[in-house]
Amino acid sequence: MTDRRVPLLLSLVVLLAAACSADPDGTASAPGTPAVSGTSATAPTAAATATGRAPSAPVLPTSAASRPAPAAGDWRVTYGWAVPTTPARVDHVVRPPVTPEPGLPLSTLTGVRVGDHPAEGYSRISFVFRGPTPGYEVAYVPQVTTDGSGTPVRLPGAAFLSVAFRSAQAHDAHGASTVTTAPPAAIGFPTLRGWADAGDFEGQVSFGLGLTRAVSVRLAESTGADGGHVVSVDVRRG
Repeated sequence: MTDRRVPLLLSLVVLLAAACSADPDGTASAPGTPAVSGTSATAPTAAATATGRAPSAPVLPTSAASRPAPAAGDWRVTYGWAVPTTPARVDHVVRPPVTPEPGLPLSTLTGVRVGDHPAEGYSRISFVFRGPTPGYEVAYVPQVTTDGSGTPVRLPGAAFLSVAFRSAQAHDAHGASTVTTAPPAAIGFPTLRGWADAGDFEGQVSFGLGLTRAVSVRLAESTGADGGHVVSVDVRRG
């Protein structure tokens, strides 16, 4: 009786082992469900599989709040080389106050810079603002006059450019100038000879440029390393 039971038990053990190792449905040895990724960009689509090309990354909408700020040095032309016998006007909407109190309500001028670029054939005067870029208008005029009073502004040269910024100021809440850097009035470049303040009155900041003759000008905007917004006026030299 015992001798016949041993082979029978061994046979049952072998059959059970074979049944456990067989996995026709793949369920016994299937791994746990993988974690779902936050994006499906890595999962190939049917089209990508058919063509053998990897799918492109999805284009995600970008809100204004998450849009990156312009990198320092960003530069774009707003008025190409031409002679502005009629005003060259660039509009920017500035809604005061641009900063909460005790900040100032408008775009605030903090500096004026000049530079000569002989290799490129132009000279430049730049106006630096804290806050958003204001709107501006540039035109040749018979004579530059001060805002409000209309007093003539003395400038060197035989041609005169009026440069006016709207929704801007160049003074603080106490009436003191906010301009911390500025060149001498006499610039002395080949064409751009000098500059002068023409007013800081009722949300408009104005300047006059004295040139040897009426030449083409170019207007551009950029962002400074300190986050200031720069408006540049380039004039042909020579």
